[in-house]
Amino acid sequence: MAIGLAFTAAGSAHAQDEAGFQAYLRELRAQALREGVRPATVDAVLPTLTFSQRVVDLDRQQPGNPGSTASPPFAPYKARHVDAARISRGRTAYAANRARLARVEAETGVPESIMVAIWGHETNYGGYKGNFDLLRSLATLAYEGRRRSLFAGEFIATLKILERGIPRSTLVGSWAGATGNPQFLPSIYLRLARDGDGDGKADIWNSEADTLASIGNYFVNAGWRPGEPWGIAVTVPAGFDRSSQRNRLVSPRCPRVFERHSTWRTMAEWRALGIVPQGSRWPGDNVLATLMEPDGPGATAYLLTGNYRVILDYNCSNFYALSVGLLADAVER
Repeated sequence: MAIGLAFTAAGSAHAQDEAGFQAYLRELRAQALREGVRPATVDAVLPTLTFSQRVVDLDRQQPGNPGSTASPPFAPYKARHVDAARISRGRTAYAANRARLARVEAETGVPESIMVAIWGHETNYGGYKGNFDLLRSLATLAYEGRRRSLFAGEFIATLKILERGIPRSTLVGSWAGATGNPQFLPSIYLRLARDGDGDGKADIWNSEADTLASIGNYFVNAGWRPGEPWGIAVTVPAGFDRSSQRNRLVSPRCPRVFERHSTWRTMAEWRALGIVPQGSRWPGDNVLATLMEPDGPGATAYLLTGNYRVILDYNCSNFYALSVGLLADAVER
């Protein structure tokens, strides 16, 4: 009896969600039309959509409890994301795409290895790009409501991608709407995707040339500084006074990410404080950097430049950005 009641309650809840979702699609239709999507496009898509409880469940499982202040160690994450297999595949991708990578680097100043490392981190060089229907996922997340403005906007951006001639079957990706080899959100695709092979389309799903050109363009747009490294691994001396290097500014974006960084100093100033590179040469003395010790005192630390902040613009996670930089360095060796 109890099991039967549970199934009945679950079925009733699903029916309510589906009814509410279908009602919300009328609002979404009106918003899409106001933003210039053709009626024929909207009316071809909306009848195909149903509510996805799976997407809502995945969204609610995301980490980020604001009451938690503990920082996990970086070393296990690094072992999973800068592993021998990913480095090997990255070197293969790097060698296979040298001509197009060199062309994009010449045009943008973004290092070839950084573009390859982003591709490797996002989809394992195209090995897995996600299989969620973007339009269903984004409409569901918009209906769920916690970030309605964001996801409604991404849903409408996906409709506009359809109107550029990209087939509906191509528009799959992560449950949260990231798509293609570089895992761009639809609005990022519309703004920054580029045609790298001259066929008149920006196909970040199937074209390696378009994928790499689009990643390069993203980094240019985010402020990449040509000729400057993302950072270097360093050793911090015993007795180093960390309190005097604390950053007292609060970032309006991703504050918990940036609070782990020190104040900014030039490389010459860090060298004078006893910081020693681990197997890398010092960048120019006037290059500004911030110090981070992801695994605490006594472990490898990093001096991070403004270009590290550009990687954070792609994904605001210190572990992600560090792993991209380290994978790039390994691929290039």
